[in-house]
Amino acid sequence: MKQLREVDPNLLTNLKKYLDEEFYAYAEEELEKFWQRCMTDIDRRAVHTDREGQPRLIKYDRFGNDISEIWVNEGYKQTIKETYETGIVGYVHKPIPALGRVGNYIYSYAQGYLLSQVEPGFYCPVTLTMATAYVLEHFADEQMKAKYLPHVISTGEVELYEGATFLTERQGGSDVGANEVRAVLCGDHYEIYGEKYFASNAGMCGVALVLARIDGSEAGTKGLSLFLVPWRNDDGTLNGIQIRRLKDKLGVRAVPSAEVVFAGAKAYLIGDAKKGFYYMMEALNLSRVCNAVASIGIMKRALEEAKQYAVNRQAFGYTLTSYPMVKETLANLTARQEVQTSACFELISFFDRVMRTPQQASEQEKAWNRLLIALLKMRTAEEAIAFAHEAIEMHGGNGYIEDFVTPRLLRDAQVLTVWEGTANILGLEVLRLIRKYRIHEAFIQTINAQLAALPSEIRAFAAPVESGLRELVQSLQKLYGQSEDVQTYHAKKIANRLCDLYLSVVALKEAEGSKRKQLIARLFLQHIWGCNLFDVEMLSVRYFDVIMNETKEVEV
Repeated sequence: MKQLREVDPNLLTNLKKYLDEEFYAYAEEELEKFWQRCMTDIDRRAVHTDREGQPRLIKYDRFGNDISEIWVNEGYKQTIKETYETGIVGYVHKPIPALGRVGNYIYSYAQGYLLSQVEPGFYCPVTLTMATAYVLEHFADEQMKAKYLPHVISTGEVELYEGATFLTERQGGSDVGANEVRAVLCGDHYEIYGEKYFASNAGMCGVALVLARIDGSEAGTKGLSLFLVPWRNDDGTLNGIQIRRLKDKLGVRAVPSAEVVFAGAKAYLIGDAKKGFYYMMEALNLSRVCNAVASIGIMKRALEEAKQYAVNRQAFGYTLTSYPMVKETLANLTARQEVQTSACFELISFFDRVMRTPQQASEQEKAWNRLLIALLKMRTAEEAIAFAHEAIEMHGGNGYIEDFVTPRLLRDAQVLTVWEGTANILGLEVLRLIRKYRIHEAFIQTINAQLAALPSEIRAFAAPVESGLRELVQSLQKLYGQSEDVQTYHAKKIANRLCDLYLSVVALKEAEGSKRKQLIARLFLQHIWGCNLFDVEMLSVRYFDVIMNETKEVEV
C-alpha cells in the first residue's frame, strides 16, 4: 500500500505552510498511521456499516419499557474508539503528550480529511463532538466545563461523551426562529419539552446542545437559549428523552439521525440566556468547515478511484488513460481537488486563529472568517457530488454497482449540500455580510492586492480573473439600493462569483515557483472561466503525466 506522501503530497505541502517544524514532523508521522488505518480497517468497517450494519433503534425492552437505545455494530464501535483516541477532537483543547502543547484545528481537520475519504458518515458525530467541545470551552461556566468537557475531549483516559447539536424542528427547518421547543425553570436547572425533528448522533451522544425557548422569551431567534442536555441520568436511565424513529437516509448511514422527543429532560443553561442562537451559530460555523473538509475528502477518494480504474481498465485494446477525453477529465479533477484543498487549508489556518482566540479577533476578521466559510462550504459540497458522478462515469456500469465504493461516495456526498445550510441559505449569509460589514469591499481590496503581488509570469494567466473581478464590482454597484427581492435573487450568484475569484487567486498564488502548479492553475482557470471551443493547447493531454504525478516537474 502506498504511503500518504505518495498519494497526497498536496495535503502535506499545505500542512507544512501552516505548522511549525516540530508540529509538522509529528503530524506527518501520525497522519501516515491514521491514513493506513483509514484505508484498511476503517474502510472495511464502513462498507459493512453502510450495507449490513446500519444503526438500529431498539425502542422497547422485553418488559415494554421505552428504552430508546441505538444499536451499532462492533466494527463501528471500534472505529469510534480508534478515531477519538487520535485526538481528532481532544487535541484541539488539551496538550498533545508527544509535543507538550495544545494542538490546533489545522491538524484536526487534516485528520478529518483522511477520515472522510472512507467514512464521512462517522465524521458527522466527530463534527458534532468538536462543536460541543468548542461551545463548552468558550461559553459554559466553570462548573459545567469541569464536569463535562474532559469527557467530550477524551482520548481514552476517561469515558467518552460524544456530542450532538439539535436545532431542527418540524415547523421551521432552516427557519430556526420558528422553533417551539420549551425550557421550563426548575430550581437549579431547566426541563426541556418538545421535539427535534432531525437530530444526528441521537442515542450515541453523551451530551447534546439543544436550542430551546424559555417560557416568556420573545419570538424569533433572539428568544432562543442554548442548553446542555445529558442523554442519561447519573443512574444510567434516560434523561426524559425518547427517540420516535430513525431517519431512513439516502447516505451517511453510519450516523443515526432521529426524531427526538424531550419530555422534561433535565438541562443546564449555557452562558447568557439571550445569546443561545449566537452560541449555536459559532458551533455551526465550525461544522460548516467540517462539511467543506468532508467534501474535499470525498473529492479526493472519488478522484483516486477514477484514476486507479482508468489506469488499469482496458477498452478497445488500450487503457482508458490512453484516451484524450479521459486524460482531460482526470487532469481537470486533479486541478480542482488540489486548488480547493489548498483553499480550505488557507481558510482553516485563519479560522484556527479567529476561533481559538476570538477575543483577539476584530469584527472585520470574524466577518471575513464567516465569508470564506460560507463560500467554501457551498462550493465544495457541490463539487463532492460532481466528483462522485465523474468517478461513476469513469467506471461505466461498474460505477453503479454497490460492490464498488462509487455509489456510496455519491450517496454520502449528496447530504453535504444540505447539512449546515443549503446554497440558498449560504447566499443569504453572504448578503448579510455585505450589508452589515461591507465585506465585499475588503474582499475586492484583498483580491486586487493579491493579483498585484503575483510575479509577471503568473500574472500573465490572470486576465480572466481580473475581468471577473471588474464584473463583480459592476454587479455590486447595480445591486446597491435595489429591492429585497432583487438582492436576494442575486445573492447566490454573487456568492458564487466571490468563490470563483477566491479560488482562482489561490490557484495563482500556488503557481509561483512550480511549473506543475502553473499547469494546475491554468487548468483550474479554464474550468472556472471557460476556454475556447477549440482548445489549441490541450494542456491536460500534453502534460498529463506531470499533472497526475505531483512529484514531477516540467518546463512549460
